[in-house]
Formats: sequence, structure tokens, C-alpha cells
Amino acid sequence: MLLDTIAAYGAHDSQARLPDDILHYAKRAFLDWLSALYPGTLVAPSPQLLAAHADELGSGHCSLPGNGTTAFPATAAWINGSVSHAVEFDDIFRDAVYHPGCPTIAAALALAEAGDVDGRALLNAIVVGYEISTRIGAAVQPSHYRFFHTTGTVGCFGSAAAAAALCKPGDAEVMRHALATAGTFASGLQQAFRSDAMTKALHAGHAAAVGVRAGQGAAHGVTGVPDILEGEVGFGAALARDPDWGRAVDGLGERYNIRVITQKNHGCCGHTFAAIDAALALRERGVRPRDIAAIRVDTYQPALDVAGILNPATAYEAKFSLPYVVAHAFVHGSPRLDAFTPQRMADAEVRGLMGRVSIKADAEFTAGFPNMRAARVSLTTHAGETLEHHAPYRKGDPEAPLSDADLNDKFAELAGPVLGNARMAALRDAVWRLETLPVRALQLARNTNC
Repeated sequence: MLLDTIAAYGAHDSQARLPDDILHYAKRAFLDWLSALYPGTLVAPSPQLLAAHADELGSGHCSLPGNGTTAFPATAAWINGSVSHAVEFDDIFRDAVYHPGCPTIAAALALAEAGDVDGRALLNAIVVGYEISTRIGAAVQPSHYRFFHTTGTVGCFGSAAAAAALCKPGDAEVMRHALATAGTFASGLQQAFRSDAMTKALHAGHAAAVGVRAGQGAAHGVTGVPDILEGEVGFGAALARDPDWGRAVDGLGERYNIRVITQKNHGCCGHTFAAIDAALALRERGVRPRDIAAIRVDTYQPALDVAGILNPATAYEAKFSLPYVVAHAFVHGSPRLDAFTPQRMADAEVRGLMGRVSIKADAEFTAGFPNMRAARVSLTTHAGETLEHHAPYRKGDPEAPLSDADLNDKFAELAGPVLGNARMAALRDAVWRLETLPVRALQLARNTNC
């Protein structure tokens, strides 16, 4: 059965001495997740979740970074997983249409702190969670994404794998039962992020909490159905059409997907990134917004399905609006956190340019989804000049990855205002040498400036 092979891999790598470069990519993933987490502590659903779980806060040993308190493992994973998905700066595994960091790292961090393990064990758990979940995600795409939010569904496998790796490292039976149990709790409907609501972020938190509970349960003898993936009424049959289960084990333990993760370079829906990059390229050629008569964006159909909001009224809707983020790119540059403030969203120049943006599905780009995330931006000036830029991939994708220096800058930009520069720099430096430290040395639960 599939889970036998997958669990054997997970048990092995949970305690293996992984190559230095793979640990380095795990540290990149962890730092990037923290970059998304800290600003998320300042926006919904963070205050709502803290209020809902007020009676539990201060208990346990698991950090709620940015909030200066702790919780028991499943609660910490639930809150941190949700909060890290809130500002749309979290990582992506392109082939699975999946944000692996939010559920996987939220669960791994909670159990690493609860078990007081060393940084190497945490990094191994992150790698195991990424490798298993990204492959399961790729196996069920693209049909899965028609209805389901992969981070909420497949994310349960990432968190469960990481949890089992920490609860019982080296135990294939615990790994198998944790994955099997988590699979039946997988959930997350796309309708939840087709309008302004907090639910999309909660998908990641739910997946993280499910994984923690599945891992803890398996470590204490709770069993799960072994054919949850390929069974006739299992995960694949219910949530996909003709899943390719060979992809779930292809290269497992030999070719590491954590090396080809996309790290976000803009603070909005990843389906808009290729169009933003194309707009920025045209802007760098000297195009001024006032000179533009019309803009046309050609991209893949799922980008229009998810990010096709034409007249966004809220910050959430603006993050899923191709016209808004493309217009913003021409006027102000890359959409960062300030792109979604009320003042920026009311900017007359951006709003005016939005009205000149049309969006279309391109058949070739659609056929290439999810492995290809391309866009073409064409514009006509008032003087009659036509300009065009084709972005075959996004900055941050494996073809154009963010460097370590880029990730440091991103962490400073997003975490610095929450932590203060001195604390931010100390944490950044600790993450880069995490394999030499105990996890508690990160001191993530210390009081912060928020």
C-alpha cells in the first residue's frame, strides 16, 4: 500500500543525518514561514483566535510567536497555522497548488517545543512533512483544485508527517497511522476564499492542528486505515479525478521537493504574481501610468477563477484582484503590506488604472497549469504605442528563486516592525544556525513590541 512506502521514507528521514544543503533549504522554509507569521499576528484572524482560546493561553510550552504567550500543541498549531496564512506571504509548492509551510511548520514547531528537541530534529520534521505532502498534493492535481483548497486538505498530511517525525522518530508504524488518521480529516473548500472571510486562513490552522492530534494519537496507539489514499472511497476517489499515485512516491528520499519551493515576492494571491512581474518589467521600461490607455492580462484560467475580482472593496478582495494588483504594480511597484491599507486602496491613480485593465484566460497557459504559472501583460499607450511582456514563471519560483539575502530582507521587512530590529536580527541569525541549537534557544514566546 502507498502509505507503507511513504511511512518508511518518513521514518527514515525523521532521524537521518540529512545532507547540509537539504537542511539549508529547511532553514529557508522556516525563516520564510516566520516572515509570514509575524505580520499575521497583527491582523484577523489572530485577535479573534486569541480571544476564542483565551482560557488556554499561557498553558503548555508551545509558542505563539508575536503574541508573547504559549498554548498546548494542537492549539498553538491551530493559531500559528492560521495566522501565518493571513497576509498571503507564505510559500508555495507549485505542482500541488499548495502552501506547505503553514500547516507543516506550525505543527512541527509546536511539537518540537513540547518535546524540547534540538533544532536538527525540527528541521528533519519539516523536511519529512514537505516531502510527503508535496508529493501527495501533486498526485491529485489539477482536478483536486477545482473544488478544494489544497493547503487545508493535503496540508493535513504535511503536519501529520512532521508530527510523527517528532513524536516517534524512526517509527514507520506511527508515521503510517498518523498519516492515515489525518487523511480522513482533510478538508477545505475553495468557496471559502471566493469572498471576503477569515476562513481561508483557518484551513491552514485546521490542517496543522489535525496533524498534531493525529501524530500524538498514533504515538499512543491510535490506528488509521492503511489505504486512505488509494481506497475506493478514500482521499483520492473522493477529492480528485484519476489521481496519479506514482507521483506520491516518485523520487521520495532521493529528489527533495523542498529545494524547489516558491517563496513569495509579493503580498497577495500567488496566482497574480506572473502578471505583477510582467507589469513591473514594463514599468522598468519607463511606462508611466498616465500614458496607458489600456492593459490586457492573459493568464491561466484558475488565476481568473480565484483572483478575478474586478472591483475589490476590502483588503482581502484586493489581494485576489488581478486588476488591482497589476494597477498597483504600475503605480507603486510590488504589492507589499501597505498595498492593502484603506489609503492605498482608495488611491485615485490606482483606481483609475484598474478600470483600464482587462483579464483573459489563455489556452496555452491554462494547459500548463499547475506546473507553469505564466502571464502576458500587453498595453497600449494614448500615443498608440503597444508594449508587451511575457512572464513564463514568477520571481520566487524555482526558475528564479529568492536568494538567502532576499529572504533576510523579506524577514526584516515583515518581522522587523513586530519584533524590533535587534530581536529580528537575533532570531534571523539563530534560524540560520538552527541545527546547532536547541529549539528553545529561539525564545519565540518572549514578549514582543506588538
